[in-house]
Amino acid sequence: MNRVNIYRAAAKEQTAVSNRFIDEYMADANDAQLKIYLFLIRMMDANLPTCVSDIADKFNYTEKDVLRALMYWESRQLLALDFDAADNLVAIRVLSLDNPYEAPRTSPRITPVLSFIRPASMNTGFTAPKPASGAEKDSRHDTARHDYSLDELKRFKSNEDIEQLLMVAEQYMGRQLSHSDMQTMLFLYDQLHFSPDLIDYLLQHCVERGKKDFRYIEKVALSWHEQGITSAKDAQSASRKYDKVVYTIMKSLGKTANPAPKELEYINKWTKEYGFLLDVIQEACDKTVMNTDTHRFAYADGILSKWYQAGVQRKADIEAADSSFKKQSENKKRVQKNDTRVTKNGFNHFTQNTYDFDQLEETILSN
Repeated sequence: MNRVNIYRAAAKEQTAVSNRFIDEYMADANDAQLKIYLFLIRMMDANLPTCVSDIADKFNYTEKDVLRALMYWESRQLLALDFDAADNLVAIRVLSLDNPYEAPRTSPRITPVLSFIRPASMNTGFTAPKPASGAEKDSRHDTARHDYSLDELKRFKSNEDIEQLLMVAEQYMGRQLSHSDMQTMLFLYDQLHFSPDLIDYLLQHCVERGKKDFRYIEKVALSWHEQGITSAKDAQSASRKYDKVVYTIMKSLGKTANPAPKELEYINKWTKEYGFLLDVIQEACDKTVMNTDTHRFAYADGILSKWYQAGVQRKADIEAADSSFKKQSENKKRVQKNDTRVTKNGFNHFTQNTYDFDQLEETILSN
C-alpha cells in the first residue's frame, strides 16, 4: 500500500496534543478516557469552563464514568484534581508533558471514586452481615472465605454498593469480571467488612503496581485486615510507610532497583515475622555491606535471625547480643583447639573448598 501524506489544511481552530501523549499514554487508555482527556485539552486551550455533568452530557456518559476517567489520568499524573473538605471536585489542572518543571511529579492524592460519586451517608437499603450478638472475638481473625450461592449473588447484585464496586473493578481491570473475581469482591465487602472506599483504594493500589490478579488483591486485603486497616486513609498511610521501609532497606544494601519477590520475602520476614524496627535492620545491613559484596540479603538475614533468637528488640540490645555471641564463638574455638583427635584418611590429603556461612556471620557480628 502506498504511503499517505498528512498535512494541515488550516492553521486556526485547532487543539495541540503532546507527542508524548500519543507515544506513551494513548495506547493504554480506553475510549472514555481518551475522549475526556482530549476534551479537557480543548477546553483549556480555549479558556472555557466545564464541569463533570457537562462532560457527561457531551459524550452521553454517566458522571461516574467521567469521574473514573479523571481519576485514571490523575494516577498517570497528566491531571491534578483539587477537592474541597467534603471531597467535592472543585478544579482540574492539566499538567504539561513537555515541561517536567511545571509542577512536582509526586504521587497524586488518592481520593476513592465512590466517595464523590455518591455521598457516603446515603442509605443503600442493605447492611452487611454482622457477627452474631455476644460474639466478642476479634473479627480480624475470622477470614475463612465463604463461597456464595447463586441466590446470594443475586441478592448482592441488587445492592447499589455492590453494583458500583463491580463497575469500578471492571474499569480498573479493563475487562469483565469472572465468577471467581466477583466472589473475591463479595468476600472483601461481606466478610472482611471493607467499606466501598477502602475496596476502591485497594483495587487502585494493586493496579498501579501492575497487579491485576485477584489472588494478589485478596492477599493484600487480608494483610490490611490483620493490621486493622478500616479506611482508605489508613491504607494509604500504611502503604507509604511500607514503601519507605522497603526503599530504605534496599538502599542500605546498596541496591537501587525495585526489590525482587525473594528480596521482598526477606523484608517481610524481618519487618513482620521478626518485628524489627527499621534502625535494627539498617544496622544489620551496614554490617553486611562492610563485609561482603554478594548474597547480601542472605547474609543480612543470617545476622537478623541470630539477633531474633537472642531476643533483640531495639538497637540498644545489639551490643549485648553481639558480645554474648562473640564469647560463645571464642569458647567454641577453644574447645576445637583442645580437641586433638583428628581422624586420618585418604580424603584429608585433598584441599576442601567450602563456603562457611557461619564463619562469615561470626566475622560480621564480631566487627
